[in-house]
Formats: sequence, structure tokens, C-alpha cells
Amino acid sequence: MSLIRLNNLHKSYQDVPVLRAVYFRLTEGDRVGLIGKNGAGKTTLLRLILGLENPSEGTVDVEGGVRIGYFSQFSQLDGELSVVEVLDGLFADIHALEEEMLEVEIAFEESSGTKELDRLVARQAELLETMERRGGWSYEYRIDEALSRLGFNEKHSTCPIDELSGGWRNRAALAKILLEKPDVLLMDEPTNFLDLDGLTWLEAWFNEFSGALIVISHDRDFLNRVVNRIVEIENYHFQEYVGDYTIYVQEKPLRIKSLTRQFEYEETLLVYEAQAIADRKEAARNPTRALQRKMANIKKQVTPRPVDKIITGIYERAHVPTNICRVEHLAKAYDGEMLFGDLTFEVQRGDRVAILGANGCGKTTLIRTLTEGEPADGGRIIWGKGVGYAYYNQIFDELDLNDTVSHAVNVVGLAYHAPRKRVNRFLSLMQFSEMDLSQRIGTLSGGQRARVALAKTLLSGASLVILDEPTNHLDMTSTQVMERALAHFPGAVIVVSHDRFFIDKVATKLLVFEGEGVVTEMNGNWTTWQATQR
Repeated sequence: MSLIRLNNLHKSYQDVPVLRAVYFRLTEGDRVGLIGKNGAGKTTLLRLILGLENPSEGTVDVEGGVRIGYFSQFSQLDGELSVVEVLDGLFADIHALEEEMLEVEIAFEESSGTKELDRLVARQAELLETMERRGGWSYEYRIDEALSRLGFNEKHSTCPIDELSGGWRNRAALAKILLEKPDVLLMDEPTNFLDLDGLTWLEAWFNEFSGALIVISHDRDFLNRVVNRIVEIENYHFQEYVGDYTIYVQEKPLRIKSLTRQFEYEETLLVYEAQAIADRKEAARNPTRALQRKMANIKKQVTPRPVDKIITGIYERAHVPTNICRVEHLAKAYDGEMLFGDLTFEVQRGDRVAILGANGCGKTTLIRTLTEGEPADGGRIIWGKGVGYAYYNQIFDELDLNDTVSHAVNVVGLAYHAPRKRVNRFLSLMQFSEMDLSQRIGTLSGGQRARVALAKTLLSGASLVILDEPTNHLDMTSTQVMERALAHFPGAVIVVSHDRFFIDKVATKLLVFEGEGVVTEMNGNWTTWQATQR
């Protein structure tokens, strides 16, 4: 049965198209991964389904009685209630059943008539059956499991929501919508702010979910484990692929190749058509020259420059020392809880260090200690001679909203000394058009600003690049460009990430937070580490 239908859907803002002629059906059991570049219209589509926006043309039909749940990475709970109290309030029907069951038990003690006792027994049986059907005996366990799996401790669970950070409020909103169990889930980047344990649990939850799902996500591993259809918004239209992300990666090049062949045929015909028009005009003026033109080769193929060549070209002026830094016996604790103690490791030129661990274990604190945002309780950090670092998150926070994209990037490190044309090619890889380059940063979306900060970080000329969850606001194409740039970066990289696919493509070393202040160093990436855990 179709739960949601989009019929000839068009959406524009001030005559600027976002979606054109979109046809789509969501049926029971569908797990749809919605992908596309930043600004392609993914979130707009969810808002159209929810009725928060109206289409410019076409219709959005939702089957009567279908309950839709919506999670946005920007939708945060607030108020003076705790997370536990908010989640407990979702089960008001269960509480009503519990109250009536208690009333029936009291009535048993006060009643003496046979007829009344029979009525109470029958009502009690009905209540017990309803409690069983609605899962009333296990709702407290479900609340506890959701909170613990999403990283909540007792302090975060019981304090007023207004006292929680934005990340914790997002996780609380995620727990709420999962426990509500609507018929259709619309999820906008649900994996942001989750650690690896939370991700694993969420994937298992989605695979047991009986409803339908549309999820916007840049996490390729997550899409591989959860979805059975990929829908890509490309040039205002939907392109559908049956299967997970791996199937999409395999099938899209075949589709592009087919379209390219088709386009080449059409292009050739248009060239012939243009040539015929030119020939007729030339023949009318000069028959001899017209014949010469007809025999000439009027079209030359230009081979596009490879992505890697553009990246390595921008890095050719970078000079990086061998020894980046050495961390000796570093220690940090909060409220008597040891995050890391006696931590010792080295970072050399070419190292790609990924930091893994549960939320709240100290990953970001370690980054802030390295970048002098937090003082260490013990130990020291010894930097190599002439070594500088570029901290992506700090660069993002300090973007000048009045500056233009082009100026903000071209005044930093490698970009400042490189030819403007080469820098612009690099920015084009980051999906900035010529028009985008003149835009003020304050007018950009969050994803576009993230790309500006990423470009500044990669082109800074620093020997060490430090990134804390850099994929959170990037679309897949931007993430892939970042991966290629980091692969060719001549210096070293330290990154905190929950994106397993990203870690596999980038990391050569891991720092794994095991808990209770223990941090283990090992060579390899996500997959090699997981192999040791079996």
C-alpha cells in the first residue's frame, strides 16, 4: 500500500527551481536513503511531505490515518522537564491502564457480590490483554534502553532539558521519535552526534522497525546497513536505485555512461545540424570555402583534468617536517572521572590518526587539549620545529560572515601563493560555482559554510590538520573530495569521527578510548580494529 505519493511535484523559491516533475511512492517496508548535494532540496522535500511548505505545482498525498514522525538535526527539545519525564509522558495510555488496573484491584477488596466480582474479573482480563498488546509491561525498559544506547547517563537523563547542550537535546529528540513509533519516519541526519555504539543500536532499531523510512544521511556505512532504496536528487529530479549505497555506487556510473553515450549521439547530431546551417550560409557567399569547411574537423574533445591532479597541484608548495608532535604522559579528568591518563603517542608526517570512543569519553577534550583549548592535568605536548596546525572546528566558528567565499579562502597559506585559477579549480571540486565565490559567507547554508571552513583548513599550509566530526554538515560529494584531499595531504591528520566509511578511507592509526582513562593506540582503520574485537 502506498503511504505517501508525490505527483508531478515542483518547488521553486522566487522563481529559482529546487524540484521539478518529481514522482515518488513510499510503500510499507520501504527504507529510502535520500541523498544529494547540499542545497539540492532534500530537507525541502521532507517539509513538503509534512505540509510545512506547499508545492509550487503538483500534489503530495498522504494516506489517511498515517502517522508521520519527523526528526531534524536542528529540532531540539526544550523546557524544564527532564528527558526521562518527557519520554515517560509518551506512555500516557499505559499510565491510564495502570491506574484503572489499580482501581480494579481496590474494587476487588471492597466488593462482595458475585455479579460485581464477575464484572471486575472480566474487566481485569481486558486490561491485562490491552497492556500486553501495547507493550505496557516493558515501556520503562524501552526508555532506559534508548537513553543508554544513545549515551545518556543519569545526570543527562534527569536534569532539565534546558540545561543540556544542543547535541544532547538532539539525541533526546531522537529517543522521543523512536519511542513514538509512527507509521512513517522522516529522518534528517539522525546519525550526527552519535557515537559508534549508538549508531550500531540505531541501525538495529531501524532494521526491526515495521513502518516506512525516508532518511537523509551522509553516512555511507549507515545507508548500507539500513536502506533498500537510494533516491538521489540530481538536477532538480529524482534518480532511484534499488538497493543499498553499494548498489548505488555500482549502478550510477553505468547510468551516467549510458546517458553520456546518448548525449554524445544527440550532441553529434546537433553539431551536424549546426554545420549544415553554417555550410549553407558559407555556400551562399563562397562555394569553395564552404567545401573546405565541410571537410574540416570542427570538434575537438578536451579530456577533463583528474581530481587527484588538481589536489596534488595545490599541495606542491607545502613543506612538512618529519616530526609533527609527541604527546607524553598526558592526563585529564573531569569531576573526578579520568578521561585519559598517562597517554603517550607520536604523530609523524603522513600519519592519519582517527580517535574513536563512546560519547563523553574524552575524544573532543583530547583535541581541545592539543589545540590549547583545555589545560592538561599532567604530561606535556612537544611540537616539532616550525610545525603549525589548522583546527577545522575553530576555523568554522571564526568565519567572517561579511567576507566572500573567494576572499576568505584565497588569503590563507597555500591558496595565497597559488595561482587563482588553481585555487578556483580546487573550490569547484568543493562544489562552489563561480557565482558562489562572490557570495558573502553569512548568506550561505550550514553545509556551504562547512565547505568554506574545510577549504580554508586544507589550504592553510599547516603541517597538521585537526578535524572533529568534519562530515556532520557535508554532503557525500564534499566528503569524498575531503577524503581525496586528506589522502594527498603531505602533512599529518588527527580526526574524531563516527563515520566508519570515512575512517576506513582515511585512517592509518587509531587512538581508541576504552573507558576509565584507558586509551589504546593501534595501526589500521575501522575495519582492522573491528576484526580484533571478534
